[in-house]
Amino acid sequence: MHAAAGGVGSAAVQLGKAAGARVIGVVGGPEKAAVARALGADVVVDRREEDFVEVVKAETGGRGADVVYDPVGGETYQRSTKCVSFEGRILVVGFAGGQIQSAALNHALVKNYSIVGLHWGLYHRYDPAAVADCHRALTALAAQGAVRPLVSQRLALDEVADGVQELADGVTVGRVVYVS
Repeated sequence: MHAAAGGVGSAAVQLGKAAGARVIGVVGGPEKAAVARALGADVVVDRREEDFVEVVKAETGGRGADVVYDPVGGETYQRSTKCVSFEGRILVVGFAGGQIQSAALNHALVKNYSIVGLHWGLYHRYDPAAVADCHRALTALAAQGAVRPLVSQRLALDEVADGVQELADGVTVGRVVYVS
């Protein structure tokens, strides 16, 4: 799970654990590493201190990750192709790193992995029943205490611009929300 302490990544870590997965979380910095551990990540990699590719290979006995959750894109995506398992999946969720990657399809063929795009907003248009089903499932997980949304900041209107800048600078954890 890349960006394991972020707004979407923190949810992904919890959902992975709720599904019974062994979660390797990748973060940027010791404070974010502590957050990912508290969320339940089994292994946490500070990308500033360690090579996540090497850690994933070591932690999986050389096999690689079955699922790579990538909301970052760019170089993170490219490096993730080096540690995805045979018949694994790279789930492309966004491009928070600012660079939209291009997929080397020959590499996907040689390693036999799938690249899956997920644009959640399209489900409202094409499969609204799936949205309702997911909402029910997430609500049940929250009621059981298996997942808890991480909201790190609640901002008044006059603080929103600074909050957006903090998001852009990559210094936030969890969700940053506007409260009226």
